[in-house]
Amino acid sequence: MTSIRDVLEDGAAVLAGAGVAEAKRESLVLWASVMECSPGQVWLQREVGAETALVGRFREAVERRAQGIPAAYATGTAAFRTLELKVDPRVLIPRPETEGIVDHVLAHFAVLPYYRSLVSSDGVPGKERSWGVAADVGTGSGCIALSLAVEGKFERVIATDASEGALEVAKENARQLGAGVEFRLGDLVSPLAGETVDVLVSNPPYVTDAEWEALDAAVKDHEPRDALVSGADGLRATRALIEGASDIVCAGGLLAIEIDCRRAGAVLELARDAGWSTARIEHDPFDRPRYLLAIRGTA
Repeated sequence: MTSIRDVLEDGAAVLAGAGVAEAKRESLVLWASVMECSPGQVWLQREVGAETALVGRFREAVERRAQGIPAAYATGTAAFRTLELKVDPRVLIPRPETEGIVDHVLAHFAVLPYYRSLVSSDGVPGKERSWGVAADVGTGSGCIALSLAVEGKFERVIATDASEGALEVAKENARQLGAGVEFRLGDLVSPLAGETVDVLVSNPPYVTDAEWEALDAAVKDHEPRDALVSGADGLRATRALIEGASDIVCAGGLLAIEIDCRRAGAVLELARDAGWSTARIEHDPFDRPRYLLAIRGTA
């Protein structure tokens, strides 16, 4: 039986011949996706025989990647925090930066005394209190909403998107994970009319029209434009979220938005002008200003 090492080398040769940078690394990542494990686990098992069925799926993924299709679309899966998600060109490929906004939301609720009460909302002593309601606006693959549902202690998680195709992908991911998320179709905060939530979180479009034209072909030619571009200044969606969240986030609740690091100052000014006096910017894992966090006032 052919070893995993041999299969990886064959895949790397095909990718290198197609001009894919870091072909050996890409080959390893593609095999890991096919095996549904980490690249590190693959490397530890590299002398083991490769299963024929997996080899076939791997070679198909390599061919798609060699054609310029992003690795996640080539395999149909993407890792996000603790999750393995289905992805296709109807949704953005989840990025490591977005994992960080989930960290901030979880950390916020974990330390609040109100949410750590030993008396639950139904008055049962010793029963941990729910964190309330979370809403993920522009859910795409569902990566944020599903992570909050799996890792958090929310009573309800609502996920919205303006794309029917994206919601189909997110719903399929929820079914595979057995996660209880409510999905709603509509643009930005409109599907949340009448709701009151404890946290509104979003990774909205934030690329300008001009920046879209200059994007790498791997993004521009394959990922959904509407999930990336947000007007001439890149702030259309962010501006609408900041303004609309005031009617949806409860007093003392959290607004958390992923932003373009180049426009952090402009976003902070928008938030403060809209009455979010507690607004601040936090950095992503790569030390770039990436997240707007704000608490709605109680007055």
